[in-house]
Amino acid sequence: MCLATVYEDRKDKDRVICRNITKIDFDGDVIKLTDIMGEETTYKGHIVSAELSGGTVILRRTEDAG
Repeated sequence: MCLATVYEDRKDKDRVICRNITKIDFDGDVIKLTDIMGEETTYKGHIVSAELSGGTVILRRTEDAG
């Protein structure tokens, strides 16, 4: 089983959003991350990159207009 660590903006230990992610669902700019224990984290933004062999996903928060 491949598990991912999700970061905000760049791969940095201080930028971890969540770890041990097994599933990522998208609904517009809402991203639902589900970890190995079934815990869900919701993030509003978009995916910047996903290195599946290294288990790294980078997200960036959606800018609010106005």
